[in-house]
Amino acid sequence: MADIKIDAKVFQERISHFVNAWKADKRSGDALFNGASSILILMGKVTEEPELYKNNAMHFWLLGYEFPTTLMLLTTDTLYILTTQKKAKYLDQIKGGRFPVEVLVKGKDAAENEKHFIKITDAIKAAGKLGVLTKDTSTGPFIDEWKKIYTDNCKDVEQVEIAPALSTAAFSVKDEAELRAMRSSSKACVALLTPYFLDEMSNILDQEKKIKHSALADKVYNKLEDEKFWKTVQLPNRQKLPSDFDPEQLDWVLGPIVQSGGKFDLKWQQDSDDEILHPGIIIAAMGLRYKSYCSQIARTFMVDPNKSQESNYKFLLSVHNMILKGIRDGVVVKDVYTKALGLIKSKKPELEKHFLKNVGYGIGLENKDPTLILNAKNQRTLRDGMTLVITTGFSDIQNPNPQDKNSKTYSLVLTDTVRVTSAEPVVFTGEAPVEVDATSFFFKDEDEAQPTPKKEKRDSRVGAVATKNITSTRLRSERNTAVDDDAEKRRRAHQKELSAKKQAEGLAKYAESTADQNGVEVKKFKRFESYKRDSQFPPKVRDMGIVIDQKNATIVLPVMGRPVPFHVNTIKNASKSDEGEWSFLRINFLSPGQGVGRKDDQPFEDASAHFVRSLTFRSTDGDRYTDIANQIANLKREAVKKEQEKKDMEDVVEQDKLVEIRNRRPAVLDNVFIRPAMEGKRVPGKVEIHQNGLRYQSPLSTTQRVDILFSNVRHLFFQPCEHELIVIIHVHLKDPILFGKKKTKDVQFYREATDIQFDETGNRKRKYRYGDEDEFEAEQEERRRRNELDRLFKSFADKIAEAGKNEGLEVDMPLREIGFNGVPFRSNVYIQPTTECLIQITEPPFMVITLDDIEIAHLERVQYGLKNFDLVFIFKDFTRPPAHINTIPVESLEDVKEFLDSVNIAYSEGPLNLNWSVIMKTVTADTHQFFLDGGWGFLQNDSDEEGGSDEEEEESAFEISDSELDVASESSEEDSDFDSNASAEASDEAEMSDEEDGEDWDELERKAKKRDRESGLEEEDSKKVKKQKRR
Repeated sequence: MADIKIDAKVFQERISHFVNAWKADKRSGDALFNGASSILILMGKVTEEPELYKNNAMHFWLLGYEFPTTLMLLTTDTLYILTTQKKAKYLDQIKGGRFPVEVLVKGKDAAENEKHFIKITDAIKAAGKLGVLTKDTSTGPFIDEWKKIYTDNCKDVEQVEIAPALSTAAFSVKDEAELRAMRSSSKACVALLTPYFLDEMSNILDQEKKIKHSALADKVYNKLEDEKFWKTVQLPNRQKLPSDFDPEQLDWVLGPIVQSGGKFDLKWQQDSDDEILHPGIIIAAMGLRYKSYCSQIARTFMVDPNKSQESNYKFLLSVHNMILKGIRDGVVVKDVYTKALGLIKSKKPELEKHFLKNVGYGIGLENKDPTLILNAKNQRTLRDGMTLVITTGFSDIQNPNPQDKNSKTYSLVLTDTVRVTSAEPVVFTGEAPVEVDATSFFFKDEDEAQPTPKKEKRDSRVGAVATKNITSTRLRSERNTAVDDDAEKRRRAHQKELSAKKQAEGLAKYAESTADQNGVEVKKFKRFESYKRDSQFPPKVRDMGIVIDQKNATIVLPVMGRPVPFHVNTIKNASKSDEGEWSFLRINFLSPGQGVGRKDDQPFEDASAHFVRSLTFRSTDGDRYTDIANQIANLKREAVKKEQEKKDMEDVVEQDKLVEIRNRRPAVLDNVFIRPAMEGKRVPGKVEIHQNGLRYQSPLSTTQRVDILFSNVRHLFFQPCEHELIVIIHVHLKDPILFGKKKTKDVQFYREATDIQFDETGNRKRKYRYGDEDEFEAEQEERRRRNELDRLFKSFADKIAEAGKNEGLEVDMPLREIGFNGVPFRSNVYIQPTTECLIQITEPPFMVITLDDIEIAHLERVQYGLKNFDLVFIFKDFTRPPAHINTIPVESLEDVKEFLDSVNIAYSEGPLNLNWSVIMKTVTADTHQFFLDGGWGFLQNDSDEEGGSDEEEEESAFEISDSELDVASESSEEDSDFDSNASAEASDEAEMSDEEDGEDWDELERKAKKRDRESGLEEEDSKKVKKQKRR
C-alpha cells in the first residue's frame, strides 16, 4: 500500500451526495434509511478469498481502496474513522474538506484504544438509531474488541437495517467514471468468452479430444495473467480493448464455470466439476472485476442440437430480448419479471416451471446486490445509470430426443451486463453473439438423403409456355399495356423534334472540341521526392542492404556501392524466386511500352529517355527476400489506397462556417433522426435554422452535429408520410460533404409516422371496448396524427426555403401518382418524379437525378414477352457514369414514356442491354466526331426498327407447334424461362408448320382442367377457374 492515493475531490462529492440523500429522506419520513441517525461500517481481517459485501463496497466507493481492521461511523455532520496508525497516514488525504472527517488511531496502548471506542459509542448514543449491516460477517480481534465495548455501552441503542439505503443512495446509480470501469470489465469478459473460450471449446470438439470441465475452466482462468493476450485480442466486432486498459487491475469474481452433460446449476453456486466435456448443450459463465467494478456474462452453446432444442433456444432469445427492451428508467423491477413470465405463459406454457425465479440483479462494486434482485416481489424502481446483470434461463428441460444418457435433460441461459438508460439499455457485453447461428455447432456428417419431391405428371405437349406463362397476370390481353395510338404518334413526332434538337446542340457545342477539352482527365507527370538531403536516409543504409523506408514510402537499393532511393510509385512490382541455394529478388520499375494494362498510359517526363526496367539481387537468405517482397507489395498497396482515397475526396468541399442566430431562438424541428446515421447510438436530435444554413445537433454530444449551408443546397424535398412509414425532409447538395469518414451528397431528416403507443392489442381503450367503433376511432386518430406530422414537417420545410430564398431554395414534393417501381441499386423501390428531379428518398442508398442534367434516356429490354424493362439516363457531363434503373414493370412502360416526353427528355428504346462503359468511352474519345457520325441517332434507329417489327407482329397469329412444345417442356424441367426472342422464334415456327394442327389456348386449358380433376387437384384451382370465367 506504498503508493495509495485517495481522490479527495471524489470522496467529498460522493459523501456529500450520500448525506444529502440521507437528510432528504429524514425530511420525507425516513422511508429509505429507517430513521437511522448514524451508520456503522465495520471491516475486519481480510480473508484469502474476499467476498464483496456492502462494507467492502462502501470503502471502495468512498476511498477507492479497502482498509481492513477499520471502523467507520457516519453521522449527518461527521465521519469518524478508527484504524491503525499506518492506514491513518493515508486517510490524512481526505481531511480538511467540506465534510468533516475525524481519524482516530488505534495503537498498542489498550487504555487509549478503549477511549477511542468509547468516543465512537458516545457519538452513536447521541445520534439515536444506528444503521447497521445485519448480514455483516466481519471477523478478527479488532471486531471482537469493538463488539465487547459496544455491548457494554450501547445496550439501549436501536439498530436498523441500512443495506437498501446504501444500495439506493450510493452504489446502484453510477457516475461516468464508474460506468467506464464497468464497460471495460464487460469487454474483458467478452474477450475471454469469445474468442478465447469459444475457440478452445470448438477445437476440442472438432478434434474429438476429451477434457474435464475443470481443466477447460483453468485454461480460461490462467489466461487472465497473459498480458500479450490482452494487448492483441480482438473482440467479435473486430475492435480491440481500450488503449488505457490495464490487465493488472482484473480479478475473478465468478468462475469461470463450464457445464455440460445434463448437470447444470444456473445459480453458479458450484465450481466447474471434473466431468468430461459433453458435446451437447454447453454453458459457460464468468465474471470479472476491473478497478473494483464487476461484470458477468454467460452463453449457451449447442452442439448438433435437435429441433426442440433449437426452438427452445430461439424462444429463450426472444424472452431475453423482451426483458432487455423493458429495462429502462422509471420501470418497477417486478414488472420486468411479470412481463417475461406472461410471455412464457402465452407462448410456451410448458416452460413456465423451468423458468428461473429471477431474471438478474444489480451489479457494480458488489458482485450481486441482494436489494436489487429482479423478481416478482421487488418494488424498487430502475433509475438511469444503474447497472444490472440480466440472466434469462430455463433449467432442467426434458429432451424428447436424447442422443445419449447425458442428454436427457438440459438447461439454457443467457447473461448480459447492461446499463439502464431512459431508452433501451446499453448492453455492455453485447459484442458476444447470441444468435442461433453463432452459438450452434454441427460436427455430424450430413449424409442423410433428403426425400425427393414427387414430380407432377403433365402432358408432354404442354411445356413451359402453357404451364408457366398462362396465368391471370401474364396474359398479354390482361396487361395494362395497351398503347394509345394517338398518344404514341404524338410522342414519336415530339421525340423526333427533341432528337434533332439534341443533335444540333451537340454539333454546335463540340464543333471545335477535342477529347481532352471534353472533360476527360489528362494524366500529368508527377514528381516524387523521397529525401531532400543525404542526412534523411535511414541509418540502416550504411550496411549496404535493401532498406524499406515505410515512413517516406521509399525502397533504398544498393547500386554500385551506393544507396539509391526509389519512391514506391516508381516501382511496378517485386517478385522472389529460388534457383538452387540462391534466392533472387527482382524489382520491376515503371517504364514506357510495357504492354497492355492500366499502367500503359502512365505519363513520363521524357518517354524517349533511357529507363531501368528492373534490378535483380541474389542472396542465400531466401526468407529475407520473401519478407522484402511482401513489404514492397504492402507498401505499394498502401500507396494505391492513399491515392484512391485522395481522389475520392477531391470533390468534397469545405463549407464556410455556419452563422448562428444569437439574438433570438432559431426555428427548431425536434425529435428527428438523420440519415446517413451518425456514429454511436441511434437517438433523435433536432434541426435548427440559422442565418446561412441548417444545423443538426445530436443530444449525445455537442461535437456530434452536422452543418449544411444554403449555398451548398441544390434541392430541398418534402415527402409526406402518406403510404409511407416515415415523413421526410431531404436535402440534396451541390458538392459532397464529409459525414464521419465518408462523403455524402444527400442528408435527410425524418421521423417515424407509426405510433407504437397505440398498440392494436395493448392500449387501454381496447381493454374495455371492442368492435368496429373502437377500430374506427383508432383509424381516425392515426389519420389525424399523420396529418399533423405532415403539417409540421411541411411548415418546417417552408421555413427552410424562406431562410434560403437568397440562394433560390424552393420546396419540391414528389408526385406519387405518376411514380413507378424499379431497382436503381440493389432493392426494388418506388421512384417518384418531382418538378425538377426523379427521386427515391425513402430508403438508402438514395437516388436524386436532376432532370436538367440528363442528355437522353434509353429504354432497354423493351420487347414482347418480357415482364420488365430497364431505364438508362445519359448525363450531359459525359464523364459521369450513366444512371440505371432496372426491372421496371412493363405495365409502367407507357407512363414512363409519357413522363419523359412531358419533361422534354429525348428517349429511345431497344430490345437488348447495351455496354454503356464502352459507348461512353467512344463518346468521350472524340465527341466532335461522335456527333458528326450521327450522335445518339444509332439508338433511335434501333427504336424505329423495333417499332416496325411490332407492326408486322400485330398482323401475324401466334401459334406453337408440337416440336416447340416439347422443347419448351424440356427447358421448363431445367427451370429455364422465355428467351429474349422467344416470340420471334415461335412466329417463325408457326409459318413453317402450317400443315400441323396447333391447339389453341382454350383446348389446352380444358385438357389441363381434366388432368387436375383426375389427380384430385380441382379444388385447389377452382378459385382461379371461377375468376377466369368472371373475366
